[in-house]
Amino acid sequence: MGNVVNKVTHPIQAMRGKKRKREDEDSDSNEEINDLLDKSLATPKRKKLISTAKYIYQALFKEERNSDITVHALGKVWHLHKVYLSQSPYFASMFNGSWREAEEDYVHIEIIDPKITIESLYSVFGSLYMDEVVLEPREIVSILATATLFQLDSLIDRCAEVMIETSNAETAVKYYEAACEYGVKSVKQSTFNWLLVNLLSLYYKTGKWLRLISIELMELLVASPDLYVMQTELSLYTLLRYWMYLKLHPGGEEVGASEEKLQYFSNRQSSVAFLNTPKGKPYEKCFRALRLNNLLNHHVDIRVLRQDNIIPVEWMHEPLFQQWNSMLLVDQTLDKGPKDVDEKLFLESCIRCGRTLPESEYLKWRWTGFNFGLDLILISDTKTLRVKRHHRTENERLLSLQVKRQFQIRVSVASLNDLRQIKHQQTTPIQSVSLDKNEEAMLIMFDKELTYPLLISVNMLVVSPPRTSPNSPAVQGSPTAGPSSSRHTHRDEEESLDAVGADIAVSS
Repeated sequence: MGNVVNKVTHPIQAMRGKKRKREDEDSDSNEEINDLLDKSLATPKRKKLISTAKYIYQALFKEERNSDITVHALGKVWHLHKVYLSQSPYFASMFNGSWREAEEDYVHIEIIDPKITIESLYSVFGSLYMDEVVLEPREIVSILATATLFQLDSLIDRCAEVMIETSNAETAVKYYEAACEYGVKSVKQSTFNWLLVNLLSLYYKTGKWLRLISIELMELLVASPDLYVMQTELSLYTLLRYWMYLKLHPGGEEVGASEEKLQYFSNRQSSVAFLNTPKGKPYEKCFRALRLNNLLNHHVDIRVLRQDNIIPVEWMHEPLFQQWNSMLLVDQTLDKGPKDVDEKLFLESCIRCGRTLPESEYLKWRWTGFNFGLDLILISDTKTLRVKRHHRTENERLLSLQVKRQFQIRVSVASLNDLRQIKHQQTTPIQSVSLDKNEEAMLIMFDKELTYPLLISVNMLVVSPPRTSPNSPAVQGSPTAGPSSSRHTHRDEEESLDAVGADIAVSS
């Protein structure tokens, strides 16, 4: 019986033990909660009173209460406060230095920058009374000009952010010019990159934006190895021709490159090349930035150049000589392709070509022009871009018989957003590719972030570059190159040819 009682009483004792344990746990839990509450109550919380800044802006700026300084600019008067204006180094030095205004309550500001307006002054003065500013993209250049005058670095940075975010076909050139004028490097670089991608793929169709490009900016764009040249160098030449027509006819139509505009230069009666005329002289440096040696490798390109009579014939002598010399070297297997060419020389000498891939599909293409016996075909699928050395006996092209040919190539791929800003860009390093006949090589595997349509830009060097860049002033007969430098260039060429002759003699 005792055993039975024991069995019955054990559960009761166990229940009492569990109850005490729960009570202890509840007590510990309550202590932890109390500690957390004490900590939370003892820690100060910083909260922004939104109404404070609004009150200051309304009462002191808009209603001009308790003003201690009157500012007069562009015919308008503002009743402001020195303590707020002193956030600007421009005003701080004025009020705290030995200037007359330090003791007076009136300041007259002479505004000479036409980009500064009453509206931009209002926005900038108002920003000194608020902890945020609303920036209208259409007024952003005026606000940037005003912020620069008053040396407001924080506001300049905010303007730069807005300009980069809103760069598009309408604003890119305007933003670039403003960035140059006011020294905003980030905007200058961003808009220049935007133009490199969109100049040929977009601006050729829109004369009203193309004509905004200055001569100085156009020269930089044409000279850049990073320019996305759609198709070949001839596309860039035709864009330059249209742009120059628009510059010469500022009041003309801006719809597109009509037949009349395209034939304007070829219909001239004068036999003098247009760039040698007073009207054409200002545009000379833009056309000098073209890679003429890449404009002389197709009979259609040469015919267009001769018909237009824009570029003087004497500019073409040296590039043609270099092309012929390179072809002879390849034909005699003395040049099997560029080797150990440094980046600077590659970028100065390379062929520039490109195209748009509208959608994800399998495509094969070649760019027109004689590539010294290399028939290169580009092959794109949904994931990669490859190159093939096409060599068929039934092909009627002049093909190099060398078993292996080497060339250097760099590929850039970009996808754009709705404003045609670069959403994602992928660029390979300069690659040396050596191909047997009919052999393929992969150039790039597309990043997953790339979306169609894709813009493809290819820089390529298929023969060893000359010692002197074909676009250098000395080669092209620039007025800055004197007779002595010209003689030196010819002497270098003669030494080069003598060396080749010696090699031939040894080989035979």
